[in-house]
Amino acid sequence: MQLTRNPYFEILLKDAKEISSASLNDLMNQNNRVDDFCFSLDSLWVDISRQFITPTIFDNLAKLAEASKIQEKFSALANCEPINKTENRPVIHTKLRQKERFKSTEWQKLASFCEQLRSNKDIHTIVNIGIGGSDLGPSMVTNALKPFHGNQKISFVSNVDPADLSDNLINCDPRKTFFLVTSKTFTTVETLQNATLAKNWLKQTNINPRNQMAAITANPSKAINWGIPKENIFDFAHGIGGRYSLWSAVGLPIMIAIGCKNFISFLEGASKIDKHVFNTPTRNNIPIILALLRIWNRNFLNIPFHGIIPYDQRLSRFPSWAQQLEMESNGKAVDIDSKKLEALASPLIWGEPGTNAQHSFFQYLHQGQEKQSLDFLIPRKALECKLPDGWQISYQTLIFNALAQAEALASGQENKKELHRNFRGGNVSTIISWDTTDPFNLGSLLALYEHVTIASGYLWHINSFDQWGVELGKKRALELENPDNHNGFSPAAKYFISMLNSKN
Repeated sequence: MQLTRNPYFEILLKDAKEISSASLNDLMNQNNRVDDFCFSLDSLWVDISRQFITPTIFDNLAKLAEASKIQEKFSALANCEPINKTENRPVIHTKLRQKERFKSTEWQKLASFCEQLRSNKDIHTIVNIGIGGSDLGPSMVTNALKPFHGNQKISFVSNVDPADLSDNLINCDPRKTFFLVTSKTFTTVETLQNATLAKNWLKQTNINPRNQMAAITANPSKAINWGIPKENIFDFAHGIGGRYSLWSAVGLPIMIAIGCKNFISFLEGASKIDKHVFNTPTRNNIPIILALLRIWNRNFLNIPFHGIIPYDQRLSRFPSWAQQLEMESNGKAVDIDSKKLEALASPLIWGEPGTNAQHSFFQYLHQGQEKQSLDFLIPRKALECKLPDGWQISYQTLIFNALAQAEALASGQENKKELHRNFRGGNVSTIISWDTTDPFNLGSLLALYEHVTIASGYLWHINSFDQWGVELGKKRALELENPDNHNGFSPAAKYFISMLNSKN
């Protein structure tokens, strides 16, 4: 059932019209706002009090979710049913976060290789070569958990632009560098071109690449044919989509960076959210509530943009990861039955870490003419910093800035005499907070966002697990490599190609 056919859709349209003239400042200062619109799960705390919602609207949103049979759909996910209809595949990434995995042969092979590589004093640098889900998740998590790293340097190469690989290798010793080549199909053009360059870089120093390369793929035979030894190939199932894959062998660079014990804690944090979303009634189910807010803002309040602002510098790549998660999952124009969507799906996701963002685009947020919805991500405690005393004050300043921005964007400040100093307010936001950014809490945060995206897809009645939209551009790029296929391109494209081929 598409969103527009839900029996509560028209009711919520009326609710949206009625609340459009309300003051967000008045709403957020009502009695019982904290009791009604703040939710917690262990150290996770979610505050949606700065949203255009009332108890009545919240009740109608919950009824919308219940009418969509969202809990039944999550049960199908939990049971690994083939809910990815266009590829006829199950969706099994949550299974990777269960304790039973740690007894498997797959896990034992991963853990053994990880510990061997971590203890190899001859290897100083590990370079992961991948793109999309084979890069964004692992690189984001590895960066976020720097305080838990071992002695080796972990770097990531994704762009087919040779500058990316070159800059990452410029200070590396080939004899002390190990490569992980991550590609689900092991046919990804950008990844294989970078991997071939890395292979040749090793050969220049008379190093056998087979000794210093491993592959992470759902297509082991392709990796073997490419030249990776079987014992250095770590596979995962086709039912694990790229943007949901960092829990699988794709997370090997994370595992190498932080060690097996910490990686298990990371998986356990995600598993906690899985249990919550699979077993908690809708009205207290945090991922479903956040998904309902995403639909409320996108489809009823006509807010097409959603910013994610982590007040944690180590989460600098979190917005990029969340972009792929949401927009590759839910950037769709047809429903799960291949019928045209009657309501728009997926907001545009963007963001940047605070406080840097405050000196970049916050002017636009405070005084621009289009409204935004925002998530403020705030760890309440800092991990120990290797700095002189005083860094604790800086961290307190960081947290105060986050809270102040959420309040100011919501309440605004009227100045009718000096309109250049007028702040209209009315910008909605959610605060998502946790104790410290350790492996367990980071695993919880990522799983939370995954389930928000999946729940949103259920409400829109779309398939959040395929990504056919990325295929056309890839196909056209391959056509350009063959001069016989240029007839299908515009005159301007052909002229540009002629400039590339010009000797001058």
